[in-house]
Amino acid sequence: MRLILYSKPGCHLCEGLEGKLKQIETLPFELEIRDITTRDDWFTAYQYEIPVLRLQLPKGEKTIPRFSPRISVDKLAQKLEQYFQVSDGD
Repeated sequence: MRLILYSKPGCHLCEGLEGKLKQIETLPFELEIRDITTRDDWFTAYQYEIPVLRLQLPKGEKTIPRFSPRISVDKLAQKLEQYFQVSDGD
């Protein structure tokens, strides 16, 4: 599985989510960080929404609803596992 995190430099919520994602060892996924300041289309789409976490699927990307910044790493892993299972059919 591949997760895409839309972020920008200096975004503390983005940095917090990225740090937690990198601590997850129980799920096999690749994490791609996309800096929204590098492309106008990303900036327009996500400037007021970051951090935005999306799951890459064979037919495109699917947004994963935002998690609380206070979510634990273990709980984040559990929630992501549910999204991975649901998306296996896509």
